[in-house]
Amino acid sequence: MTVFHKATPERLGAFSDGVFAVLITVLVLELRPPETPSFKALLALWPTGLSYAVSYVFIAIVWINHHYLLRYADEATPRLLWINFAHLFSMSLLPLSTAWMAVSRLAAQPVAFYAAVFFLVNATYIGLILELVAEDIAPQVQKTMRIRAVITLALFAIAAIVALKYPLAGLGICICCLIVYLRPDPPQAEIPHPGLELRLAQRRPAISLSHGGR
Repeated sequence: MTVFHKATPERLGAFSDGVFAVLITVLVLELRPPETPSFKALLALWPTGLSYAVSYVFIAIVWINHHYLLRYADEATPRLLWINFAHLFSMSLLPLSTAWMAVSRLAAQPVAFYAAVFFLVNATYIGLILELVAEDIAPQVQKTMRIRAVITLALFAIAAIVALKYPLAGLGICICCLIVYLRPDPPQAEIPHPGLELRLAQRRPAISLSHGGR
């Protein structure tokens, strides 16, 4: 009788890391130097520079939070795989929205679409939280993570609406929302919780065996 061991999330994390790396590469490839060899011409491209900088920081923050959240995974279930693919799909829209916003020089509808992409990324991130943050995690940590995600989701929706009339204000709301995700773990997570410690301890032997077999 064949016994199938449960799928560990290491390959899921590695694949996701590759997608994030490709997204940053695509962002860089979209950058074009000015036609005139002068700093004035370079400064004239400030909408492109701002769009690139915000998107780069956004990808970095999403990757950090994604990496942090996967610590709670002890099995790559089919539902987790599909939620993660939805999250990566929403992230794949970022280069398009960044390029459109930059080319339009921060016009209303491109910035609104950009904020809508942020909304979609955050919505799928909430899906990951609901799937991964289980009952054995400290209740206060669960509550803080979910409240933060829901509030920023609402703010991204507001940013998309505001951007239709005031694009810079809408973009500003998106940037402010990123600040709360600079630190992925809530302050309460500094105190080790037995549930998480047990889950990590259970995963270490499997990881060691997989490395030893290579």
